[in-house]
Amino acid sequence: MKSIDEDLARQVVRPRPAESHKGNYGRVLLIGGNHQYGGAISMAAEAAVYSGAGLTTVATDPVNFAALHARLPEAAVLDYNLDLAEQISRSNVILCGPGLGLEEKDWEILEAVCQHAGSDQTIVFDASALDLLSQKPDLLRNLQAGLVILTPHQMEWQRLSGIKIADQEDQANQAALSRLFSGKMKSVILVLKAHRTRVYAFTGEIYRNSAGNPGMATGGMGDTLAGIIAAFLGQFGPKLTSVLAAVYCHSRAGDDLYQSSYLVRPTQISAYMPRLMKRLSTC
Repeated sequence: MKSIDEDLARQVVRPRPAESHKGNYGRVLLIGGNHQYGGAISMAAEAAVYSGAGLTTVATDPVNFAALHARLPEAAVLDYNLDLAEQISRSNVILCGPGLGLEEKDWEILEAVCQHAGSDQTIVFDASALDLLSQKPDLLRNLQAGLVILTPHQMEWQRLSGIKIADQEDQANQAALSRLFSGKMKSVILVLKAHRTRVYAFTGEIYRNSAGNPGMATGGMGDTLAGIIAAFLGQFGPKLTSVLAAVYCHSRAGDDLYQSSYLVRPTQISAYMPRLMKRLSTC
């Protein structure tokens, strides 16, 4: 098992070229946030913006518009009840799931993502999207996306894979991934969140995160990680190393903040990301 560490992150987080513009750093679409869980998609969007996504658009319940405009004016917002096909087609990375919910309309949104994402696009499935997929795993087998990232915590992975938490060993996890995607593993990455998050690559390699702390055990931390992963995929490319660097930077930010605080809030990690990325890119 390989370690996800600072050296790896430094290889990914590089200085930005002088001649560049927002279009060079990814068009990221985040979908989620019903009337009850608007905070989830807001934290994911904040993480994406602070982690360097060039253009961030949030498709959510209109009840969340005012809060998003007030807290994150850098992000565009749209009604996720409308036809999302055009917006999906214009995006490099689609993050689906934070605060989405499990109602009938949420099925329609998930199916739209699965139907319209093409081979030149990346999908990150998180939170509610994973629970929906656990009820209809055939959607995974028919995906045409170029790269698919799953970001479950252990209970979400239990529901999706059928593997109890106590039995989530490497061989079993890899076998479940192969089964879920009908053996088509070349474009799938599993980020299994735990005390030491493990990343299962399409190459068959397994990586273990070297950072993280108990101060990060709070609601919204996974939404924030998903937003960072989406931003890194958008600006550093749809690659395994982008995912690995995002996982490390999320936990490394938490470790730095934990040195002087009993707990670490997800929004603190997002706010800290530009400084961490600057340090990693220049040292």
